[in-house]
Amino acid sequence: MMILVTGATGNIGRELTRELDAKGAKLRLLVRDPARAAQLPERAERAVGDLGEPTTLAPAFAGVDTLFLLTQGIGTEYTAAAIAAAEAADVHHIVHLSSFHVSFDPIPAMGRWHHEREKLIRTSGIPATFLRPGGFMTNALDWLPTIREGNYVLDPVGPGRYAPIDPADIAAVAALALTEAGHQDKQYVLTGDETFTVTEQVRIISETIGRDIEVRETATPAEAVRFRFPNGAPQALADAITEGFTLMRADTVGLRTDTVERLLGRRPRTFADWCARNADAFRRPETA
Repeated sequence: MMILVTGATGNIGRELTRELDAKGAKLRLLVRDPARAAQLPERAERAVGDLGEPTTLAPAFAGVDTLFLLTQGIGTEYTAAAIAAAEAADVHHIVHLSSFHVSFDPIPAMGRWHHEREKLIRTSGIPATFLRPGGFMTNALDWLPTIREGNYVLDPVGPGRYAPIDPADIAAVAALALTEAGHQDKQYVLTGDETFTVTEQVRIISETIGRDIEVRETATPAEAVRFRFPNGAPQALADAITEGFTLMRADTVGLRTDTVERLLGRRPRTFADWCARNADAFRRPETA
């Protein structure tokens, strides 16, 4: 069974490729630049293509049975291109990375994009598994510019709590869904099992690297977006992130599920563990 992985060089894709390689799965990686995949398992096939250029996809999808589909940005164009290529290649199963925002009522802007993508996949008739993770632990890397600039983190969510998940755990669930029966037509909401405020997360980072980091809780969502995208962001994306921060600030409990433990038979990785593995990124000076 041939598995095609999109987004193979990203935070989740790198971990997923290693998981599938360890399982001995037959896999192919869709990459725009093969050099970026140099550190991934050698035995994985490379197929050069781009979801933004549909004419490049047929060779990558040829002979594929199962697809891991990860699309970024705003809109559904990449998803539609992948579905068309999957239909032409007679793909039998799609494992799609969505978002837990799809489950909100009403659905916020960030969730609506994912909801529309899920609808396209369902309409195609190809059996699918939808992974709906919450916030990633790797989102803490978005704080690096201000940490390096002035040893502080902007906190636009204050008392808001959430349960960040390690992308490695998302990848482990994806690998399970791609290689084992029983996951078609399922939706899995994935979170870590510890809820945090931003201040609590920063405290763990500080303890890990042995240096206090200031938290500026007076930051507004709009200010945090400007720092995250110093060169500007598309207005729709900026508005969606601002809305997301506002919703997070209002949630002082934090959504938490046991899905990772139920599927993998172990507790999710902790934020402290993630910080230990990524400590060098937070220690590194701005000039590195």
